[in-house]
Amino acid sequence: MALSRTGFTTAVAAAAVAIPLSIGGLAPAANAQSSSPSPTPTSTNSAGIFGPGCSSLPTTGAGSAAVMAKQKVVAAATGNPLLSTLVSYVNRAKLANTLDTSNNITLFAPTNAAWQKLSSSQRTTLVNNPTQLKKALEYHVVQQHVTKAELPNGSFTTLEGSKLTTSGSGTSFKVNNTANIVCGNIPTANATVYLVDTVLMPPS
Repeated sequence: MALSRTGFTTAVAAAAVAIPLSIGGLAPAANAQSSSPSPTPTSTNSAGIFGPGCSSLPTTGAGSAAVMAKQKVVAAATGNPLLSTLVSYVNRAKLANTLDTSNNITLFAPTNAAWQKLSSSQRTTLVNNPTQLKKALEYHVVQQHVTKAELPNGSFTTLEGSKLTTSGSGTSFKVNNTANIVCGNIPTANATVYLVDTVLMPPS
């Protein structure tokens, strides 16, 4: 049925009002979607970061989740004050280029406090033996993106070649039943980082 001029004008006006209203109605849903679940390694969204130690991360500037998400993993760790010992050991073992040129890896990163749990003689032995140091560091790297959903009953092959396991639930997880994940699921440009409170040692 043909519309009269008056009916046609009214219909156009109604459509013009309806379109922006419908767009406005969709906006909250789109925003909710973009701020929800766990981030990918290249995401700048920190919503998926969890753990009791996350409050120790800087909230702005170098070392903050937002800045780390834009950097390769070693550069991201360099800006994080909790990981200065790890970074110095990575550089000493000449492992930085390997980590920064790998994609979608996961780093179980011992904090400075974790390294302090080792005796001074253990740390000296590692520092003076670059081959052993490199092997120990490679044991903290998994060559895939490990998600939080995989942590409750995880088993992963490390860059060193041996397996490590993860267990737990909620926001409380362990690696090899010894190291607690104090802050996890931190995205960087090429990796996901889980801060751990104990240095992991590969099977002898």
